[in-house]
Amino acid sequence: MVAEPAVLRSVDANDDRPGVEPALDTITADTDLDPASHFFYALSSAADHGLLWLLLGSARAARKGDPAIALRLGAVLGAESLLTNGVIKMAFRRIRPQDHFTHDEELPYGMRRPITSSFPSGHAASAFMAATVLSKGTRLAPAYFALAALVAYSRVHVRMHHPADVVGGAALGVALGAVARRFVKLT
Repeated sequence: MVAEPAVLRSVDANDDRPGVEPALDTITADTDLDPASHFFYALSSAADHGLLWLLLGSARAARKGDPAIALRLGAVLGAESLLTNGVIKMAFRRIRPQDHFTHDEELPYGMRRPITSSFPSGHAASAFMAATVLSKGTRLAPAYFALAALVAYSRVHVRMHHPADVVGGAALGVALGAVARRFVKLT
């Protein structure tokens, strides 16, 4: 059995602060999908396995006439996923929000229920890593980061993650993206 790291106790305490989870419950508790929920379920599904980011990288590769751009982005996303969803999540083993376990009906837009640890959010990590890498040398940087923030929030909205999971994933993604930008050319 793995001992609970101090950082995870701190993350759990943050989610247990009065008002954090209940406030989110009022936003996300609808069982009938409102337009916002349709959007966030679809976005969360589109970002599964980094597909949204691979599509954006492929569009850049096509526009620049350099297929290697898409391949390099795929390689860094694969390395990020291996690190986040393998090594890091195994160290934390955080339980997902209760809603994740209380429903067994099929999720909209083909979204799946992950079986890995909740912390950190892999969607947030890949989103912010991709935004950091793709934003280098382009005026689209704010759009990339806005999309990354929407993807990260979508994971809380659809109740797959606690808020601190996506904050941790976003921080990890920015850090990994900063390292990747030094070694991988996507322009």
